[in-house]
Amino acid sequence: MPDRPGRNGKVPIPILILGNTSFSEEIADLVSETPEFCVVGFVENLDRQRCESEFLGKPIHWVDTIPELVSSCRFLCGIGTTRRKSYIAQVTSLGAQFATLIHPTSHRSATSTIDAGSILSVNSVLAAHAHVGEHVIINRSVTVGHHTHIGSYTTIGPGVNLAGRCKIGECSYIGIGATIVDGISIGSHTVIGAGSVVVADVPDNVCVVGVPARIVKTGIDGK
Repeated sequence: MPDRPGRNGKVPIPILILGNTSFSEEIADLVSETPEFCVVGFVENLDRQRCESEFLGKPIHWVDTIPELVSSCRFLCGIGTTRRKSYIAQVTSLGAQFATLIHPTSHRSATSTIDAGSILSVNSVLAAHAHVGEHVIINRSVTVGHHTHIGSYTTIGPGVNLAGRCKIGECSYIGIGATIVDGISIGSHTVIGAGSVVVADVPDNVCVVGVPARIVKTGIDGK
């Protein structure tokens, strides 16, 4: 565990990342560039044999050991799928407390709010009076417009442009480079295809693609 001051003159908070995949590596990279945190390990809940090796030179802890770690560490989820909700619930039930990661190059209005477990990546923008729920991933160069609300466990892909006064339901996935125009509501457990332009409200549990975006699949459960 860290015992020396970081770049901001304070001892960084130890972070354990859920998962050990390529996306977990990206989250670890973001943490390494955020002075108040440092990665000390990863957490696995599917294959215990993975805990016999290291990941990025750090230990992989089996999920059942979390109660031993909660007093000294905070957690972040390194899983991009919106189905990460069940894993987060599992570790929360074991006492885990989640950090909120705001990359130094991001811009967040002082009037915006962001809940625990969420991540603002490189060059992202959170405009005035926007709200981000729990465990939301806002990827590189995403813009979130004024008074826009994003539901928990949603993933916003790189380069997405969310205009003002939008509402995004929980556990939805917005693909890379999509654009959502002013005042649009997007349902829960919905997928917006990469590069799509959304000009009308989108219901729950559908996939939309295209310019303008149209429903191509129903009955889905996020991504």
